[in-house]
Amino acid sequence: MTAATTPLPMTLPMSVLDLSPVPSGGSSRQALADTVALAQEAERLGMTRFWVAEHHGMPGVASSAPAVLIGAIAAATSTIRVGSGGVMLPNHAPMVVAEQFGTLEALHPGRIDLGLGRAPGTDPATASALRRGASADDFPQELLALRSFFDGRWADGHPWAGLHAVPALGNGPALWLLGSSGYSAQVAGLLGLPFAFAHHFAPQGTLQALELYRSRFRPSEVLAEPYAMLCASVVLAEDDDRAHDLAVPSALSFLRLRTGTPGVLASVDEALAHPYSAAERAFVEDRIAQQAVGGPVTVRRHLDDLLAATEVDELMVTTMVHDPADRLASFRALAELQLAPV
Repeated sequence: MTAATTPLPMTLPMSVLDLSPVPSGGSSRQALADTVALAQEAERLGMTRFWVAEHHGMPGVASSAPAVLIGAIAAATSTIRVGSGGVMLPNHAPMVVAEQFGTLEALHPGRIDLGLGRAPGTDPATASALRRGASADDFPQELLALRSFFDGRWADGHPWAGLHAVPALGNGPALWLLGSSGYSAQVAGLLGLPFAFAHHFAPQGTLQALELYRSRFRPSEVLAEPYAMLCASVVLAEDDDRAHDLAVPSALSFLRLRTGTPGVLASVDEALAHPYSAAERAFVEDRIAQQAVGGPVTVRRHLDDLLAATEVDELMVTTMVHDPADRLASFRALAELQLAPV
């Protein structure tokens, strides 16, 4: 029996976030197929949930339509929870999100997560093309409206109270709030919802956001106690040097995103040969240093320290490497670590 075919015991719930990375020399079609294959492997490995992100206008990221991709993944698996990490609510009308995820929950009962973010996650022109006139400032009102489409509980006098988002009513997915700052952490706490923090994107704000979530938490019909999940970037290979090389393309992509020149995910050779300036090389090395990158001992130590500092209830992992085979190998090795809760 091998890790590829036999579920492994998870002492700490472990999950996956995937962006359907498009590698140089590849295609969006293949990237989406690779995501489905990764979800099937995550299920075999005994992982708890598999989420896909929402990004727009990025040649190296194929996950622009989470609801559509979630439907394909849920149909190709049978037990793992599938969801969005997340749906950026300013980009969508709440009724449309309710219809989409109500449909998903009706088709795959008890397996759908709806993770919500408050930022458009793209440039202003793209945000305008997606949905004119919406902004992150509207998030609280739109979040409450979205919940009302699922449970039928509307505030008195709400203009949408007579509307029906079929089949959302009675088919509500599990709601999560996502964040890379303290704002959504506080909202999640006040509403008694589970909270997922984007440590892979904003590691400097992790501890503060988690403290805000726990201190603001109010018990609800959903949760009696806080439930926090952390998303971390992990590249696990046979040794530290190989893992570092595998991580360079993702760091280069992040550099290109920050400089306004996003592209496909470079190969290891392309990324290592890139003509970095001294400042760019320092940026890339710092980016890698913030992640769990290395062989089993190094990654285990990094994650143990992170879990001890944060005391989260669940770990979500994202792995952005050029070759899908290296991504599968990283997750298989990670499952073998059997991380323990603090």
